[in-house]
Amino acid sequence: MRMAGFVAVLALGVAGCGSDDDPSTTAAAGDCEEVEAPEPAERQADPPKADSPTASGVAFATNCGSFAVSFDDRAPKTTASVESLVEQGFYDGLSVHRAVGGFLIQGGDPLADGTGGPGYTVDEPPPRATSYTEGTVAMAKTEDEPVGRSGSQFLIAVAPDIGLSPDYALVGEVSEGFDVVQAISELAPDGEDGEPTMPVVIEKATLEE
Repeated sequence: MRMAGFVAVLALGVAGCGSDDDPSTTAAAGDCEEVEAPEPAERQADPPKADSPTASGVAFATNCGSFAVSFDDRAPKTTASVESLVEQGFYDGLSVHRAVGGFLIQGGDPLADGTGGPGYTVDEPPPRATSYTEGTVAMAKTEDEPVGRSGSQFLIAVAPDIGLSPDYALVGEVSEGFDVVQAISELAPDGEDGEPTMPVVIEKATLEE
């Protein structure tokens, strides 16, 4: 089953653009550097050895600009897994394979089709009051997987509220470069749901102290 099928898009409301004082992170659809799409690959990673992260978040540099994510301290196992994947270079060279205009983006799949992962899973249900509002970063899963299960795929909410039930493990919030995330979402085909109209590649993921 495609992991991209985990969201039923009922209304594609356009979110307001977040502010960012650093011009190096700003982007519009026309600002993306043209790059080749990465070839699908079977990547494997070692499971995390720690039960909580030592970093405060992660920064993603893409051909469309950079954005940073601050870790949510309510999700130590999930964020420790993301930290471990970053340390192993798992995300480097992977694509943002899904964009829904003004709604969300999804990436972190080595197969680039919504079905790939790191070869292990982590289970950490989010708080029951969780809502996935603008800038929230969570992990993707199929409808058949348990609440809070995650691999390597992540989603970022662009709309004010993407209307998901609290079933998806939390990672954190976009702390910088939300305009880049929003611009990537606008690369959706005809403003709908699918592969971006040009390749969006995570050139490098680095941990933040």
